Formats: sequence, C-alpha cells, structure tokens
Amino acid sequence: MRIELVIFDCDGVIADSELLSASVLIENLAETGLTLGAEDVRREFLGRSFPTVARVIRENFGHPLPEDFEAEYRRRLLLRFEEELRPTPGFQQMLQALHLPSCVATSSSPPRAERTLQLVGLSEFFNGKIFTASQVARGKPAPDLFLFAANRMGVKPPAAIVVEDSAPGLEAAQAAGMKVLAYRGGGHLREAPIELPPGIAGFDNWADFPHLLRQMETAGELR
Repeated sequence: MRIELVIFDCDGVIADSELLSASVLIENLAETGLTLGAEDVRREFLGRSFPTVARVIRENFGHPLPEDFEAEYRRRLLLRFEEELRPTPGFQQMLQALHLPSCVATSSSPPRAERTLQLVGLSEFFNGKIFTASQVARGKPAPDLFLFAANRMGVKPPAAIVVEDSAPGLEAAQAAGMKVLAYRGGGHLREAPIELPPGIAGFDNWADFPHLLRQMETAGELR
C-alpha cells in the first residue's frame, strides 16, 4: 500500500532532547533521595509518558514522588530546553523536501510538545498536527496514540509510517498495523543504540530517509 502519512515521534526524533530530559530527571530524583543513572532512565523511561514514569518509579523503585515533582521537573526541563535544545541533525532539511503529509505523535505533555517544536523552529509547520498521549486512554506501547493520529489525519493505519526512537514507540507502531522505521541518530543512542525487533530497519542520518521511504513503497518491506 502506498504511504500517505509520516508520523514522527518528537523527543529523540525531531528534537535531540532525550539526554537533556534524562539529565534533569536524574537531578530532580536525586533531590528526593533516589539515585538513578543514565542507563536506568534510558531502559525504564525512554518513550513513556510522565504518568507512566511516575508509576514505574513508585512500583519498581519503591519511591513515591512528591506532589509537586512533575510541575518542578517540567519547569526545569523547559528552562534547560531554552538554553540547549536543538533539532536532530538534518531533520529540518529533510522535512522541507518531504512530499508527504506528516504529523507528530508524542508521549510528551501538550505544553512541552508545543514548546519543543517552537524552540526547534517547527511549530508553524506542525500547527494543528500535534497529537499527545493526553488525548488517548493508553500511552505507548499501546497503539492508541498512533491510531488516533492517523484517524485525525484521515489515513488508514496500513498507509502510515511511524518514525520512532524507543522500544515502546516501535512496539506501539507495530501494534497499530503501521509501517515503522527506527531513528537512531539522536544523542542518547549514539553510544548505546536500541536493539531493533525483527522486521524493523534503523537509520541514523535523515539524508537516508527519502530512500528508505521509496524502498518501503516499492518493495513492501526493507531488505
């Protein structure tokens, strides 16, 4: 089936934000008495919404968070974004040449997603095409968010392709019955790339993306 829609995850795909997010989370957790490392954060939290992160911290680490933790974390994170956030290398150039409809589907909160896209200069491009986990009952790895995004964009799931950087996101895209590619060019994956499930191809350079799209359209799968 011809590809009619590209669904981009935001953090780690559009914005090179995951290392910044992990750093702020680690700092804030340390202030509450919980010490985690970057690998802990990558393994447990990458691609997940904050409510899921809070639940995992409570259930897996036995560490309930203070009531004001989320608000303070988000405040500090946006301050860090203001100073250091950049798009992933080559994304803007690729997007300018992309001749397919596209949208964003992210586990981030709406304010964070909107501010992230503003800071990387893409808020106008994706205006009205930003979908977040707050709009569905279940976040990634459930397929709900991607199905919701495709429905709002007027495209059937088999005609959509998802670009993700996390295991929960890849699983969600597959569960939605969509094509999927794993982007591995974000700073958080350069030294420790995620293991890809069978049948999913990865890439780390946006210059390769148009060719991969053509391959998927003509062959039905990546060789």
